[in-house]
Amino acid sequence: MRTRLRTLHAAGRAFVWRAEIRHVQGEAGCHRCIRVRIWGAGRTSCAAQADLLSKSWPAPWGACATDSAYPTPSDVRAIIERALAAGWDPGIIGGTFQLTEATGWELPAFLLTDRLNDPTAADPSRRVIDAHRRKALEQDS
Repeated sequence: MRTRLRTLHAAGRAFVWRAEIRHVQGEAGCHRCIRVRIWGAGRTSCAAQADLLSKSWPAPWGACATDSAYPTPSDVRAIIERALAAGWDPGIIGGTFQLTEATGWELPAFLLTDRLNDPTAADPSRRVIDAHRRKALEQDS
């Protein structure tokens, strides 16, 4: 099955991007994870990559299959802006510029996760539950 490439204009240039639905296992269940890859100068240029962990909690029954979180164009634009600010040069040839969870940066519906590349990275369940609690505290204040 072919992956659809989408086009987005940001920072004065056209970017193409794709999103692949994946899943990561945490202590409290399976979580939806979306791998977003963005190119600014064709498919041979350096790709910005962000592995987005859905903040959906409590997880619906059969969470891996039923969580419908998917990045919007505004999410992709935010990833582009964050990657550019962190030093990504979309014009160079080859390689991948990875946004990692160490930055502490997040989107309204997603956290960055390293779990797809590193099985010993922080537990996604704990991170999603903590994000859910922070949101509940913000709504109560």
